[in-house]
Amino acid sequence: MTQSYVHGYSEREAERLFDQAETLTCLIHHDSIFPPGSRILEAGCGTGAQTCILAGKNPRCEFVSVDISHTSLAIAEKRVSAAGLSNVTLQHADILGDELPFGMFDHAVFCFVLEHIRKPEEAIRRVMKMVKPGGTVTAIEGDHGSVCFHPESEKALMAIRCQVLLQERAGGDACIGRKLYPLLVSSGLTDVMVSPRLVYADGGRPDLATGFTEKTFIAMIQGIRDPAIAAGLMSAKDFDEGISDLIRSAQKDGTFSYTFYKGRGINP
Repeated sequence: MTQSYVHGYSEREAERLFDQAETLTCLIHHDSIFPPGSRILEAGCGTGAQTCILAGKNPRCEFVSVDISHTSLAIAEKRVSAAGLSNVTLQHADILGDELPFGMFDHAVFCFVLEHIRKPEEAIRRVMKMVKPGGTVTAIEGDHGSVCFHPESEKALMAIRCQVLLQERAGGDACIGRKLYPLLVSSGLTDVMVSPRLVYADGGRPDLATGFTEKTFIAMIQGIRDPAIAAGLMSAKDFDEGISDLIRSAQKDGTFSYTFYKGRGINP
């Protein structure tokens, strides 16, 4: 699978992914329920942040969770074991390769994966071959263009833009969420439905201000500081000021919102 994970594979990034997963469980996965006995492919499980949630919510289903990164899979194995989950098989595989059998899964899930793939439609079509006719494919993605915060600043917006540009240069799309419906339809799925999942944090929601605004989103932008400066996208001074301005939005008198998109279609 042609992809480049712009966020890297550090321990801090693994922590950020789990902070995100735990904070957004109800928002993203309240309806991630599959029929008992289903065999489900998790395409691009990463460090297992979403794996633990999906498998925990569906204890009578079997999950085969695959990823191209050995580093991520090692972390996922520890997380799955610590969670005491016995319905997950972790496997090193490229979803565009030949390791996975066709027609062996009842359902498939992409969660924050398509944004990192150069040709996401090709990945969806490949996974569709692995899903039985009548099964479903679910995709969950964010959209950095949906960010809205107060107080807003030009430098904070520029820092976010750095993330978008770096991901684009790596072959990904940090604004793929808004494109999810046409992407799933053009891939050949039928009965496609997409729903927006808005995260909003303010002084009255300190759990979200901490869990999402600070530990998930701002932490992600902080993580691309060095490559953004090295690429000449911003000076170190301006970038740091942008981060300070973003942190301001997580204070008691600040606000922050971001939209995720969850789409589902049937494999004909």
